[in-house]
Amino acid sequence: MRETRVPQASIFEEYSKHKVGVQLKKLSSVLDDHPEILRVIKKDLVNQSLRPVGRSGMTVENIFRCLLLKQQLGVSYEQLAFHLSDSVSYRTFVRLPGHLMPQKSSLQSTIRSIKPETLERVHHILSRDWLEKGTLSLEKLRIDSTVVASNIAPPSDSQLLNDSVRVLSRALAKSREETGLKIRFTDKRKASKSLAFQIFNAKNATKEALYPRLLQVVKVVLKQVERALTQVREKGICSASMQKWISKVTHYKDLTLQIVDQTVRRVIDKESVPSCEKIVSLFEEHTDIIVKGFRDVHYGHKINLSTEKNGLITCLKIENGNPADSVRFMSILSAHQNDLGCLPKSVVSDGCYASQDNLFQARALGVQQIVFNKRAGLSFHAMGVKRKTFDRLRCFRAGIEGNISELKRAFGMGKAKWKGHDGFKAFVWSSVISYNLVRVARMQSG
Repeated sequence: MRETRVPQASIFEEYSKHKVGVQLKKLSSVLDDHPEILRVIKKDLVNQSLRPVGRSGMTVENIFRCLLLKQQLGVSYEQLAFHLSDSVSYRTFVRLPGHLMPQKSSLQSTIRSIKPETLERVHHILSRDWLEKGTLSLEKLRIDSTVVASNIAPPSDSQLLNDSVRVLSRALAKSREETGLKIRFTDKRKASKSLAFQIFNAKNATKEALYPRLLQVVKVVLKQVERALTQVREKGICSASMQKWISKVTHYKDLTLQIVDQTVRRVIDKESVPSCEKIVSLFEEHTDIIVKGFRDVHYGHKINLSTEKNGLITCLKIENGNPADSVRFMSILSAHQNDLGCLPKSVVSDGCYASQDNLFQARALGVQQIVFNKRAGLSFHAMGVKRKTFDRLRCFRAGIEGNISELKRAFGMGKAKWKGHDGFKAFVWSSVISYNLVRVARMQSG
């Protein structure tokens, strides 16, 4: 990875005359106006302790533009590698040198090296700059929440138990390669898979009889794992690969114990387990259960966001758990004060944010007009508006539904496909940055 200089457009840039090529050219111009964001991203990508040798690879600018292009196209890394090798317009936008043909592995490793905190910082830099130039306006602000799904299958206790057996048994099978110690164990993967399949297709009465058998299989595997960990630790020599194996096995063993506990409580003891105590994925354990209404259940993370009159996202919060919207209203306003240095004059939000405390606190901060889609017993006078203004701001609020829809449809934010909690957050922030940049490019194109 090489440090990049201040970007400079080439006189040999070739963009298609198609509307997509025109938009990419304008987007490239918008990025050239903000060279400071490359210096922020560089800290995650450039190892200052190493001196570059040999043939040059991708620069920080190349990688960031690849990230933006991937989010706009909604493609995999393999497909992105193909587009970069096939399309002159895409290569021109990314500014790849003629000799460079990045492969899937290099694209994935470099793009995923950018931390979510860095991308959030980039969003703040762009928002402040656009606010100073008048591109972004805080005259009116609308607030709403939505759910971004994790990349997991619909959860079930039987499948979670089967996943646990499969992952732990696979680690035991590969123990000799990673620890140098051959561990003898009884492979229970076939029995576990058969029982999970039977439970999935069985009626309720039969399921209750099958679950104890599956739990017994899991307990046998857990005993084998505990014995294996003891054998590896007693070996004395602890190499890097051995420590990595121990950490991985311990991590999945602890998660398996939680899954066994929730299964026993829910299936055997008929206990109602709170959603905050449940694990719905062995691989994306950070995933929350978000219940909207009585039956609408989502698996992912709740986000609260705000947009201004041009549809630009001014603030976004990725929540842990399922906090009530009314609790998060003031955090959105405070973020504008902290990150952008000013507050909106008028704020309108969905009715679920409505509360007397939120109204009084927002007025105390200096917000002149606070409107909730449902009044919830609040008077027009308390909100600081007349009936006509109230109706106009309610109509303005409806625009955020379209903004959220575009984020999910066109920029992939319906489901975060990167692994881990940091990957989830990085995916969301990269979607938001791409969305804002494309919207500004459209605005400047007229």
